[in-house]
Amino acid sequence: MRSPILRTLALAAVAGSVLLTACTTTGEKDTAPKPSARAALDADVNAALNRLYKVSPDAREMVAKSAGVLVFPSVVGGSFVVGGEYGRGALLQHGRIQGYYSLGAGSLGWQIGAQSKAIIYVFNTSDALQKFLSSDGWVAGVDATVAVAHLGANGSIDSETAKQPVVGFVMSNAGLEAGVSLQGAKITKIKL
Repeated sequence: MRSPILRTLALAAVAGSVLLTACTTTGEKDTAPKPSARAALDADVNAALNRLYKVSPDAREMVAKSAGVLVFPSVVGGSFVVGGEYGRGALLQHGRIQGYYSLGAGSLGWQIGAQSKAIIYVFNTSDALQKFLSSDGWVAGVDATVAVAHLGANGSIDSETAKQPVVGFVMSNAGLEAGVSLQGAKITKIKL
């Protein structure tokens, strides 16, 4: 059995070498100022909207006419039987950011893997947006039905889908995903 003094000295030596290594590997690039979390998220939100407009030019008009649009540029999910996903995003009204939100969802079933995707909710009516804004933790499919956008062969949005109060778009690196469900995602206001 080792003495407590030897264990303490060994732990101190390991901790000291880790700290010394960390100090010697800090390079010049690490000292450059980084954009704030808010500025980085704002840029990602705009990039996600621009990607959507390239995939579906009709989406630009839909967003322009909407009461508001909620953009989560990077929702990361992973699963091994039990799954979950999380992302941060922003609500825009008339092109201006009005607040920041988090999205969280969980699932259970035979699944395995990880992915990242952008999720965009378009609130086509003022009533749908007001219900979202007045909620304390809005849940897709419970507090409002979300119609997932369907695109035709020419990239146009299905006219029946476009008439729904809340329309959702899901984009992976390959483009818009079809046949996905946005039900059960909980969205909560956050401060950045």
